[in-house]
Amino acid sequence: MLRRHAALVTAALLSVGLAGCSGGTVAPRRPAAEAPPKATTPAPRVPAGHAPTKSFAVGVRQLKLNRDGDRPLPVTVWYPARGSAGDAPEPSAPAATGRFPVVMFSHGLGARPEDYQLLLSRWAAAGFVVAAPRFPHTGTGGDGNPLDVLNQPADVSYALTQVLALDGRAGDPLRGHLAPDRVAAAGHSAGGVTTVGLFTAGRDERLDAGIVFAGTALGVGTGFAGAAAPQLFVHGEADEVVSYAAGKAVYDAVPWPKAMLSLPKGDHGRALLSDGKALRVVADTTVEFLRWTLYGDAAAKNRLPADATRGGLATLDDHL
Repeated sequence: MLRRHAALVTAALLSVGLAGCSGGTVAPRRPAAEAPPKATTPAPRVPAGHAPTKSFAVGVRQLKLNRDGDRPLPVTVWYPARGSAGDAPEPSAPAATGRFPVVMFSHGLGARPEDYQLLLSRWAAAGFVVAAPRFPHTGTGGDGNPLDVLNQPADVSYALTQVLALDGRAGDPLRGHLAPDRVAAAGHSAGGVTTVGLFTAGRDERLDAGIVFAGTALGVGTGFAGAAAPQLFVHGEADEVVSYAAGKAVYDAVPWPKAMLSLPKGDHGRALLSDGKALRVVADTTVEFLRWTLYGDAAAKNRLPADATRGGLATLDDHL
């Protein structure tokens, strides 16, 4: 399954790359001697605060969305719920008390939001509402059109608007439980392209931070724009689909506070899909990053390097 997914993603990224160069002006290459842009060090927009210290039970629900009437976008939402922490996500469980930041997650080509439940439910247990659209063409069951990746940043922005609207919708289980001013985007592979696009050509100014798993900027460019939004890149050095160098090149272009978690033995996505030591490092590191960027928790930022390098499974290039 992983090999099939890798082949599909390779086709997608190659096609997206051709799409990005097929019409109009091709951006000139930067001369080799020119130094990459220096990262600025502005503080995140989120005020200083403290993330929850306890783990939550996790609830899960489905939203039926459709952008422009012809782009069905079913969204899976994992959220902090009442009950015992550590149990499997419970459908439609009552939401926990409090207001929680929102993370929009984009899946890879040929995948489903549920494929990433191990990671995304850990984010929800840490105090985040995670909303993951299933894209109409690149998700499981779609026609596999790789060029549609370029439409997905707008899909995510649309879905984000609908998810945030639940906070004020009478009778909705999440009414009064969302923090609409604290939002991040994350995505894997083709979903990583989608996520990069949300900070470049399709900049959504509501986003305070981003996490890119095994992603590249093919088709969406590296013109990062708008207010500073810290970025965390996660990439396996043995990635057989999106080369580590390609991911690193996008990371290098980010002009904001940033860090890159590198897994020397990591492939294209197994650490996100299979429970194990690598997933625990990735989960703990991304949780601390989200705690810092969306809750303003400085202590989480301080813990991040130790979590990233625990067990010697990964290294962290830290410019946060």
